Amino acid sequence: MTAPSPERARLAAALRELKCRTGLSLAGLAAKTAFSKSSWDRYLNGRTLPPRDAVQELCRLAGEPEGRCLALWEIAESEGSGRAAAQPPEEAAPVEDDGRQDSADQSSVHRRAMLVAVLASVSAVVVGGVAAAALLLPDRGGEPGAALSPPPSVAGPRCRGEVCEGKSPMRMKCAGAPLTLASYRTATGASLELRYSQECGTSWARMWGTRIGDRLEMSATGGAGDGTRSGRVRSVEIQNGVDADSYVYTPMTAADPGSVVRACFDPVAGGEECFDSRVAR
Repeated sequence: MTAPSPERARLAAALRELKCRTGLSLAGLAAKTAFSKSSWDRYLNGRTLPPRDAVQELCRLAGEPEGRCLALWEIAESEGSGRAAAQPPEEAAPVEDDGRQDSADQSSVHRRAMLVAVLASVSAVVVGGVAAAALLLPDRGGEPGAALSPPPSVAGPRCRGEVCEGKSPMRMKCAGAPLTLASYRTATGASLELRYSQECGTSWARMWGTRIGDRLEMSATGGAGDGTRSGRVRSVEIQNGVDADSYVYTPMTAADPGSVVRACFDPVAGGEECFDSRVAR
């Protein structure tokens, strides 16, 4: 089994600590939360990035304030996991900067700074535990896994606008502090979100609580320019059980203030459901 990323391993170590504090078994966690015993096993061993709701529920059961674990979760999500990690590296592209920064930009920067500060404050406690945990994470043959490599340095977005077309928001570091344009709950119980990165000038969609075979498509049309954006369709499909237990993202498409971003969910059983939102000017 491939060892989890350092970011996901830190989060898993913190979650295991909370589980011990609750005194609950995996079956007990499943009985008191919306997540199965097998899902908790993957979350606590770092094999799958848990949904944000799972982190919040475990904090509630352990009587732990959410801040530290949610900060670790945000970092693990933004650094990439699952489908994003499987993509080949992309060359970095320069980010255009017109010198303007509105209040939303300031909020994004402030949020990123808070995450880095929280990581720094807990790293002294967590890193030692992560190194030990890495030795205990079994591989496919049941032997201890290899030690984790040091975490990569924090870096800004690796693309902007058209350069990001068809690329992963995680791999291109556009998902560090995105705006949620709209949320939607499908008839099958899946959850969907439309996301927008001001730093990258892109949008994408994500889904969770899905079934194998479910498909999600998104596109962006119009915008602040001449309104001729082609509305390229970006899509993703749930391939296996790990996907079904995780956040799964579409590739990005360029989006401007004023663009209409639209997502359509095509479940393996049932009819298509669509929703949209406009990027604020």
